[in-house]
Amino acid sequence: MKPRSPSAGKLSARELCILSLMAALIFGTKVALASLPNINLNSVLIILTTLFFGWKALYTVYVYVLLEGLVFGFSVWWVGYLYVWAVLVVVVMLFRRNDSALFWAVVAGVFGLCFGLMMYLEWFAINGGWEAFFAMWVAGIPYDLTHCAGNFAFTLVLYRPLHTVLKKLTER
Repeated sequence: MKPRSPSAGKLSARELCILSLMAALIFGTKVALASLPNINLNSVLIILTTLFFGWKALYTVYVYVLLEGLVFGFSVWWVGYLYVWAVLVVVVMLFRRNDSALFWAVVAGVFGLCFGLMMYLEWFAINGGWEAFFAMWVAGIPYDLTHCAGNFAFTLVLYRPLHTVLKKLTER
């Protein structure tokens, strides 16, 4: 029932395949749900990938972020993706011993609520002030609320079934 050790190191062929598939799944489900504002499976999939693969989940995160840039273009928002999704990996690593679907749903919800706040940190640096950062963050709060609700609901519903699938994939 326990996920694999979160140790870093060389990737096995199985790990490379699973981590690549997770990146493709994150990207594919995001595109499939694109008509819904900030509603996606990214957080639950990154949480589970991190629980099973530890720091190696960063491979999945950065392949996903690269796919986003290649398809949608590399711009300011893309720079935010480079650090924001890594923050989720760090948070999961801090609490990786927890196996409660409700706990991870709360983490995913809080992450969704804070997503815009973290994404607009570069606005402070680029535009030289708190005004631009604050304006962008406040304008995005309705989207952060939907992100929070979607993350919470998807994680609460999908955590157990996806955990079971990943467990079977990693045990073979």
